[in-house]
Amino acid sequence: MTGSKILVALRIAAPTPRVFRAFTDEIGLWWQADGLFAFTPGPPGRLAFDPKGPEGRLIEEKPDGGRFEIGRILKWDAPPGPGTPGRLALTWRQASFASDQETRVFVAFDPVEDGTRVTVEHLGWDAIPISHAARHHFPDGIFLHRHGSFWRRQLAELAAVTAPR
Repeated sequence: MTGSKILVALRIAAPTPRVFRAFTDEIGLWWQADGLFAFTPGPPGRLAFDPKGPEGRLIEEKPDGGRFEIGRILKWDAPPGPGTPGRLALTWRQASFASDQETRVFVAFDPVEDGTRVTVEHLGWDAIPISHAARHHFPDGIFLHRHGSFWRRQLAELAAVTAPR
């Protein structure tokens, strides 16, 4: 998968295992729905990895009990301990995508002096035409900038969940 990508990173003041667990086990607590980048029509649902692990999927659980598969896990390497890296990769799609359309998300959890650097790369948007509803007719630069801002807000929410209480 080549072409345009979104790349955002944030340092979080917590060890890599804690940040990985918050990303995967607590995504329903910190993920903020955004009308511009909704996965499905209608009221937003709650995200969850089901099951958690390399055979899992990222799903949206709708308020009416419906479920939408956002993506399948491609890599699930939890950090084995503090000071060790972790990796997560998954396919990513919206309900409006054709069956042959998908994007991919790669998340790195790297130890840094003051905690964890979380890096998100979201690839494959060049396979989704500008005229597609998911792109809102935005030219590449504007779309990637807005989607990058979306990911930055998500990582800020992740950081808030991992903050010491």
